[in-house]
Amino acid sequence: MIIGVPKEIKNNENRVGLTPGGAKELTKLGHTVKVQSHAGEGSGFSDAQYKDAGATILPDIESVYADVEMIIKVKEPIEKEYSLIKRDQLVFTYFHFASSETLTKAMVKSGAVCLAYETVELPDRSLPLLVPMSEVAGRMAVQEGARFLEKPLQGRGILLGGVPGVRPAKVLILGGGVVGTQAAKMAAGLGADVTIMDTNLNRLRYLADILPANVNTFMSSEYNIRSLIGSHDLIIGAVLIPGAKAPKLITRDMLKEMQPGTVLIDVAVDQGGCIETCEPTTHENPTYVIDGVVHYCVANMPGAVPYTSTLALTNATLPYAIQLANMGWQQACSLSNPLKLGLNVVKGDITYKSVADAFGLPYVPVEEHIQKVTA
Repeated sequence: MIIGVPKEIKNNENRVGLTPGGAKELTKLGHTVKVQSHAGEGSGFSDAQYKDAGATILPDIESVYADVEMIIKVKEPIEKEYSLIKRDQLVFTYFHFASSETLTKAMVKSGAVCLAYETVELPDRSLPLLVPMSEVAGRMAVQEGARFLEKPLQGRGILLGGVPGVRPAKVLILGGGVVGTQAAKMAAGLGADVTIMDTNLNRLRYLADILPANVNTFMSSEYNIRSLIGSHDLIIGAVLIPGAKAPKLITRDMLKEMQPGTVLIDVAVDQGGCIETCEPTTHENPTYVIDGVVHYCVANMPGAVPYTSTLALTNATLPYAIQLANMGWQQACSLSNPLKLGLNVVKGDITYKSVADAFGLPYVPVEEHIQKVTA
């Protein structure tokens, strides 16, 4: 198979879809890997490293999309890329379709096969291609939250871990999944007073067992969230419903109950955000203030630590990319249910129900496309 790796062009996105090591594994299997010049530089990988791995370096993004069968990238295509995507081309990346009707309709119109990292799902309901970036984002949420609590950045001016004789900051985490768990570990490690909330009591029992003593668990409900937001300094939204829009757990009216300088970090921004006042921001301009509350809603948080993120992402995606390259998407998805669940848009049809429901668009079961080649 011919595989293309374009340079990411989203604002301040320095990750790349494939490491030189990943390219080497694919070329060893007889596949052709074409990498856009300078695609890996933001992550610390040179064109020479890709050449040494057996990849071909192409001068521009148009060349990469021109004649490849599978595109491997990190973030969803942006408007400049829509016209470059070819009919029947497989695009393997994070899409987060439910947060953008424009992107969804553009990919439907393209006739491409869109396999989304974030909805590849194992039988235990875990999301193996979302986990590595969720781990990064959860840890970064605390790192960035601690920074924006500083007074010069419009925060409350409180040190996350406190000092002897002065209480630490109070951190509230909404969601006990991968992001929330990683955030709780980081915040607890820095000495903060942490509360993590979830609607799953069994999950809370598990978290109570594994997390440090300075992490408290609390059942999530609107009443309980309202009871805590006024006394917490850093609030992290870490809610995920696979493939669907995140529920709004922090509403506009709640901001008035918070202390001035409280920091909100919405990690769910890729899926529409779990904070009503959330609007996607960039690493260049990461925050804004509403009612005295600092909002950090960067849509590609792991892009700020691209070396770590790119290695972690390729560790997870490469086995699936090899399956797709070796067998083609139809056969691979017919034999692998996790990959089949990653198919969101196939040749003009929306094949993931939560995406269709988000915009009231027609839904076509993915089996209709799989059966056409396996029957």
